Amino acid sequence: MDNNTNLENENADNMAQNEEMDEALSNVLNADDSRNGGELSESNDEEVEKLQAEVAELKDKYLRQAAEFDNFRRRNAKERVELIQTAGKDTIESLLVVLDDVDRASKTLENITDLTVLKEGISLVFNKFRNIMQQKGLRAMDAVNEEFNPDLHEAITEIPAPTEKMKGKVIDVVEAGYYLNDKLIRHAKVVVGK
Repeated sequence: MDNNTNLENENADNMAQNEEMDEALSNVLNADDSRNGGELSESNDEEVEKLQAEVAELKDKYLRQAAEFDNFRRRNAKERVELIQTAGKDTIESLLVVLDDVDRASKTLENITDLTVLKEGISLVFNKFRNIMQQKGLRAMDAVNEEFNPDLHEAITEIPAPTEKMKGKVIDVVEAGYYLNDKLIRHAKVVVGK
């Protein structure tokens, strides 16, 4: 109830002040009209014309600024869409070399009988792939024997710890976690000791 009374009093005060300001403004305007005889003099006409020219100039500047900003916004939106569409282009181009190696390996698989040569070839392809990903900023997370951290790890299951030291630590990694340029992009799925 007190809040409503306070608000009503403030509103009444504000209305009284507004009426006083309106009265003072009308007195000033009437006094100015009486000095000029109710008509505008030539100097006032010139001032009005100057002010009108200034208003027209400012309006023109405003319209130009608004048009420039609109063009900038459209151009920026178009560039953003193009960037999103081609964001992975560099990485994909780098991986094409690995894809070529995979194609060659699959053709070679049909005729190969020596398993050591096959293992060696596959190992070379995997190493090339890992090196390219590292060059692009990808880094695997080391999680085994680390303290379980829910910000980095996703616990799949808990098993009894083989030693007392391994309680609350990562015992095994089911799916590796990765950083891209030191920013976590995938949590490691881990088995935790309890």
